Amino acid sequence: MKLMRVGPEGKERPAIADNSGRIRDLSGRVPDFAGTAVSNSALDAIRAIDLETLPIIEAPGRIGACLASVPNFYCIGLNYAKHAAETGATPPAEPIIFNKATSCLSGPNDPVIIPRKSVKTDWEVELGVVIGREALYVSEQDALDYVSGYCTINDVSEREFQIERGGQWTKGKSAPSFGPIGPWLVTADEVPDPQALRLWLSLNGKVVQDSDTSDMIFTVRQIISYMSQFMKLMPGDIIATGTPSGVGLGMKPPVFLKPGDVMELEIEGLGRQKQVAQAAA
Repeated sequence: MKLMRVGPEGKERPAIADNSGRIRDLSGRVPDFAGTAVSNSALDAIRAIDLETLPIIEAPGRIGACLASVPNFYCIGLNYAKHAAETGATPPAEPIIFNKATSCLSGPNDPVIIPRKSVKTDWEVELGVVIGREALYVSEQDALDYVSGYCTINDVSEREFQIERGGQWTKGKSAPSFGPIGPWLVTADEVPDPQALRLWLSLNGKVVQDSDTSDMIFTVRQIISYMSQFMKLMPGDIIATGTPSGVGLGMKPPVFLKPGDVMELEIEGLGRQKQVAQAAA
């Protein structure tokens, strides 16, 4: 299934893309997509609905974030071998875990707002993993059973805030609009192998990131199992699993976003995003 949310910001309604690509209205049949509403059991209930009985949304307009909110927005740093190399970092021995503020969520085609005093805002196409049931002390073998779906993420990052201002990475990752997700939450049954997905990002029409998830240092199975040894993952949690090489920070000289820049990004089977960078008011 391809689940989505459409409508003006703050007034989105849950929807589903049918086999013909038509968008059908799920409002009134399911709550908004967040938390337990995207659990494995909740998705099973949606599968039981005859889509032909749902009204077609003829003019859906804006596509919102595929999740209305998330309990936690986790990220994995330096998780692609070539990306670690381009930044001059030693590949990590264990997954690097950090957070984005949940208030950074935005729609896949909404503007990316360059924060005040920012000079190093950067892009990162990433595979997003949405947790479908409570996960604690999960084995690698069973880890994918805890996934409800996958989505495209742009893990927008302000490198000066992240790296040069001390403390943890979170403050460089969390500005409003720094978490575009979607257009769809694609259920796990449509992604048989999350380690075999092409992902790419272009800046102003030039492809700068082009890789696939086989370059991950830690697989989705390993990430979920590892994290569950330290915390309980909850339904609706989202994990951004790292970005491939080609970020602005790694270029020589480095390149960062400026107002008017256009990012387009896509993950195979999970949908495309397009954002225009804007200066903060």
